[in-house]
Amino acid sequence: MAEQKKKPISSYLLAGFFGLFVLFLYGPMFAVFLLSLQGPEGQLTFPMRGFSFYWLGAVFGEQRVGNFVDAFWRSFSLALIVMVLTVVFSVMAGLAFRRRFTGSNLIFYLTISSLIVPSILVSLGIGILFGLLGIDNQWYSSALAGHLTWTLPFAFLIMLGIFGRFNPAYEEAARDLGASEMTTFWQIVFPLIASSVVGVGLLGFTLSYDEFTRTSLISGETNTLPLEIFGMTTNVTSPALYALGTITTIFSFVLIGGALLAIQYLSNRQSKPKQG
Repeated sequence: MAEQKKKPISSYLLAGFFGLFVLFLYGPMFAVFLLSLQGPEGQLTFPMRGFSFYWLGAVFGEQRVGNFVDAFWRSFSLALIVMVLTVVFSVMAGLAFRRRFTGSNLIFYLTISSLIVPSILVSLGIGILFGLLGIDNQWYSSALAGHLTWTLPFAFLIMLGIFGRFNPAYEEAARDLGASEMTTFWQIVFPLIASSVVGVGLLGFTLSYDEFTRTSLISGETNTLPLEIFGMTTNVTSPALYALGTITTIFSFVLIGGALLAIQYLSNRQSKPKQG
């Protein structure tokens, strides 16, 4: 029987480094999970005091200052609007940039420049612009514009890559068979990029849902969830904040799971031969 070859010491060092990386990445999250499952007398630090779901239920009630529920629905609604607009405009931009046109380079660099400018300056500029136009700063107006300056450049770059790999022969074949431009897009192009569009939509939703800096100066009188959490850190000194982190993390995993199922469904539908 051949002698088993020993692994070099470098492999153990790399495995240990990876373990430390995973611990550093997920350790704080698991600590928050554990601290959110304390009893009514629980505190913000270890050791835990009892075990219960008390603080998970407390998230849905009134806090000392404000509440999480209203802020969550504002963030959720804003993220949905941002997701839809991000998908629509990024797909349109991706289609437009399949061919070079006058000013395409200028528009490209103007679009991605929003990623270079500091976020606080972007929100400040949007707030000033809305003030000059006489429009009140609200989460559904100025904050929406601020979030789109963050999500659209990322989605735009992704759609450029998607359409860069797209084979135009499918469209040419559809046109040769008499299909109109609209029919070609909905029957040929969109089904082929549908799974990527779901990914772009999920990216836009998560970027908006978690955005803090670009919302801080232009959300108006009401707070989104990140702003509400930040404002409560000096007032809510209880595991309710940890419980909120647990619930939002579960919510995020549910969204990711739903997106993966949608992508799988679209992939299966695309690969399934049509009868007719």
